[in-house]
Amino acid sequence: MKNEYWLARWQRNDIGFHQNEINSYLQHYWPRMHRVAGSKVLVPLCGKSRDMMWLHEQGHAVMGVELSTMAAHAFFDEYHLNPTITHHGPFECLTSGTIQIWCGDIFELTAADLVNIHAVYDRAALVALPPVMRQRYVTHLLDILPAEMDILLITLDYPQHEMTGPPFAVPLGEVESLYARRATMTCLHQQDVLEQNPRFRERGLSRLHESIYWLKTSALVKP
Repeated sequence: MKNEYWLARWQRNDIGFHQNEINSYLQHYWPRMHRVAGSKVLVPLCGKSRDMMWLHEQGHAVMGVELSTMAAHAFFDEYHLNPTITHHGPFECLTSGTIQIWCGDIFELTAADLVNIHAVYDRAALVALPPVMRQRYVTHLLDILPAEMDILLITLDYPQHEMTGPPFAVPLGEVESLYARRATMTCLHQQDVLEQNPRFRERGLSRLHESIYWLKTSALVKP
């Protein structure tokens, strides 16, 4: 999908993908990853997610990456924070304390940008991308992240022919294919959440499975 698509959605406030509550899976499963306070977490395609503030409250430094500067400013405005604005290569960076949002194209990130990252939280990135972009996204991210990494990944799966994404269906087999050569994978939880999501029922879905994965990359797994 082109960048203009997402920028336009923020411009017209068409952000049904934004969650007003802290993600319950994040709260339940993040402690299992044993990330120490002070470690830095990457949140790709972060929007104005409140999950970033929750991670910050657990003692983490947070680096969000978001295409829309409108979304980034909205995050800080909602928490009454006045970020400093700097530029790092092609990115405009908004920073308040240990929370940063880098505004720009995630595919322009480099390994030097992520050298201090210790973990990744992906609730909205992989499912936002059509199939043709998902392999590119995963390959790019794993190529530039430090070798040893914990990733908490949340995906959706449904009959793709029943609805045009985003969010897109990303079945278990595809997750395995995308990450198999670079990470070990544990499926922490899976359930049908269609009853809790009437807007997806209205769009014609017959099922909607949400899955939570813990991925661990390492120097030994990477080719």
